[in-house]
Amino acid sequence: MSELPRGNQGPGDEPITHHGPPGGGAGRVLLAAAIVVLLVAVAGGTTWWMYSRDPAPTSNTAGLPERSPSAATCAGVKLRVAAAPEIAPVVSAAAKTLDDDPANTCDPIEVVAEEPGYTVAAAAKPDVWIPSSSAWLSIANAGGAAFATDGKPLAHSPIMLAAPAVVAKTIAKGDRTSWAQLTGAAAAGKLSAVTMPDAQYSTTGLLSVYGVNAAMARTTPDAGIAQLRALTLRSRLADATADPTKLLARVAEQWNTNGVVYDVGVFPTTEQQLRAYQQGKHTIPLQGAYPVDGQVEADYPFAVAKNNQDVELTAQLRAAITRTSLTKAGFRPASLPNTLPLPAKPRELLAMSTMWSEYKSLSTQVLLLIDASGSMNKKIAAPGGGTTTRAGLLRESGRFAAELFAEDTTVGMWFFGQPTPSSPPHKEVVSYGPITAPVAGKTRREALAKAMIDYRAADNSGTPLYKSVLDGVAEMREKVSPGTVTLVVVLTDGEDGESTFKMTQSQFMTKLAAEQDPSRPVPVLALGYGPDVDMQALTAMSEATGGKAFPATDPADLSSAIAKAFLAAHAPR
Repeated sequence: MSELPRGNQGPGDEPITHHGPPGGGAGRVLLAAAIVVLLVAVAGGTTWWMYSRDPAPTSNTAGLPERSPSAATCAGVKLRVAAAPEIAPVVSAAAKTLDDDPANTCDPIEVVAEEPGYTVAAAAKPDVWIPSSSAWLSIANAGGAAFATDGKPLAHSPIMLAAPAVVAKTIAKGDRTSWAQLTGAAAAGKLSAVTMPDAQYSTTGLLSVYGVNAAMARTTPDAGIAQLRALTLRSRLADATADPTKLLARVAEQWNTNGVVYDVGVFPTTEQQLRAYQQGKHTIPLQGAYPVDGQVEADYPFAVAKNNQDVELTAQLRAAITRTSLTKAGFRPASLPNTLPLPAKPRELLAMSTMWSEYKSLSTQVLLLIDASGSMNKKIAAPGGGTTTRAGLLRESGRFAAELFAEDTTVGMWFFGQPTPSSPPHKEVVSYGPITAPVAGKTRREALAKAMIDYRAADNSGTPLYKSVLDGVAEMREKVSPGTVTLVVVLTDGEDGESTFKMTQSQFMTKLAAEQDPSRPVPVLALGYGPDVDMQALTAMSEATGGKAFPATDPADLSSAIAKAFLAAHAPR
């Protein structure tokens, strides 16, 4: 991370000259509780629904009006404009130049500083709208509004990761960083805090979540794994609804009030906001870096409502907002190279932001049941050609799956198989406990990975699958508690047999049904290995407990299945 250069340039950009801090400065307060609209596509259809929150009174150091549902305007107003708070001072100054009678108590153009999420939700729409992202236009129009853009966006401002200088070096080199680096550092506990604005009303939050998801999609071809990796960062946030402007103000004020540095950690903000802070020459320096694996930006389209009645005044306002005024305020005239294009459909952005904002922080409890019976040594086709064994495929799966468990996971591992008639149906190979806790000199996560590396199936060993599942479900049911997700994950070829614990599927299903307790659910997630796996039996087992069964033909299938199970558990209800 580095302090922004005087020219406010970024990677591959020509410098932009600044002649003063951006309008409003770093102290501008964003709307603290904007009304939010979530446009959620109903599967297979095009129905939309609205969710809103009541606004709370707020202040605005830019001195511009902030609209409320009951706000009254002057009768002489000819053009009503809603602009994102950071660009509103520039728009207001331009509007003043079009008032040919300074004595007027009512200006012909009314400019309201308004967060885009609030404009989307408001029943009355402005004549002209300048949100902080073109994404909001798509969202609003999909919900029934009718705005059309007039020319290219007025300005641009890339999203950056900001942090105190002492923290910045943890995740950045110069002015470059990545969402992957941020996620890795947060997961490893190397950062004091990571905060993010509300993704459902804040442009910085909405676009940051898009950037994180795009970055994680680069790390794996599996969409479920990518989303789970994105939510790894979400689960580590100290605050998922932080206001970047307030964070900047608190950092600026804290040293002078009591001599203690406010421990804000890392947070995303626009380049324009960060530049404003840096020009304030505060005691606590902040540095910024561009996340190059998911580079996103705020842009500021000039959008005109379909029912706008004053086309001439609208055109005059558009012309009065000059490039010089915008660059002086800290905005860019063009995008940075390699900036991600916005998704074509608004529901793609909204699905990410909804999952992120309504993510339920739940502790996870998992018991892994690994089939170590002789049938796992049968040869099967290997992904990409050649041959392997069911055990070999399972071993590769397990090595990577251990990385998917979050730090709030409690986990244990059993191997099941019966090499002799007197052997028990299963044995514990990794004791049950927090994944971050030590086990024989290493973390439990490391112990899980090593157990899978060392995993071998014993020849001529029977398969007490059903007995092991019954015991595992009974064991985990005692651990069910409010605020937790409790799972049994079974990796097997799906055959129960050749053991003293053998039972028919009918006997097993009867016993499994008898042990179900709706108040203490323990879903079974089953993965079946091999071309002749009995998926029908595994599906019946899983569905009886509220879980799911998946065939496994690739090492990534286990990670994908775990990702799907965890996403379902943490999904908005």
